Amino acid sequence: MDFPTQKLQVNGLQMNVLIAGEGPPVLLVHGFPDTHQVWRKQIAVLVEAGYRVIAPDTRGCGDSEIPDRIADYQRGILVQDLVALLNVLKIDKVRLVAHDWGAVQGWLLAMAHPERIERYIPLSVGHPTAYGSGGLRQKLKGWYVLMFQLPWFPEWLLTVFDWWVFRTFTAFPEEFAHWQPVLSRPGRLTAGINYYRANVDLILPRQWPKVRVPVSGIFSSGDRFLTEGQMRDSANYVDAPFRYEVIKGANHWLQVHAPEQVNPVLLEFLR
Repeated sequence: MDFPTQKLQVNGLQMNVLIAGEGPPVLLVHGFPDTHQVWRKQIAVLVEAGYRVIAPDTRGCGDSEIPDRIADYQRGILVQDLVALLNVLKIDKVRLVAHDWGAVQGWLLAMAHPERIERYIPLSVGHPTAYGSGGLRQKLKGWYVLMFQLPWFPEWLLTVFDWWVFRTFTAFPEEFAHWQPVLSRPGRLTAGINYYRANVDLILPRQWPKVRVPVSGIFSSGDRFLTEGQMRDSANYVDAPFRYEVIKGANHWLQVHAPEQVNPVLLEFLR
């Protein structure tokens, strides 16, 4: 089932947002290299379960406006975007579900504005303190974060030879058909990489504030980019009920790769 999107003026830019269903609001926030389409196997399920689903293309992604400067992707602005979106839709409090870079934004939003989050379900990415302190194995899995700091080279490397490096890096050929047409449009790949360029210090160990809303994480055993430890150890940085579940055999994009396993867990955690 296809749900239409609409353009909303959010925090000074035009944001493309899918809104579907009636009931308690659920905000779905995607990561890199995705758009709101990464939730396509969850949206109808959530609508049928009685939720109002809000799934934006975050700044620079999908059909949302592309800011030009790297500084326009700094984490504080990303959090402002989500707060502004809730304000535009007149939503006081939301169930938040977020993946990859969206999950980073979700953790930061829960730290800064716990009054806006009823509960938080991060997919793949743990609390920033747990991620930054994740040890050598996590640093090796996240090698690309440093490569992405170079100007122009990552864009060239990922797309050369018919996107061979990108396809090897992501190792998810079924999803490449969704990524490549969007990221081939002018500025889109650079916008996605600018999330990393503007926030490189997230890979460093530091103490971030604890989260004071209930958190239920979902991790996948086949994640190429993240260790289970950084999700498990997030319990140390949540001053509220915390739990997480591992989806066996699923890759990093678990919501697309294993929706038959993810969706029941997601519905349970939302309840």
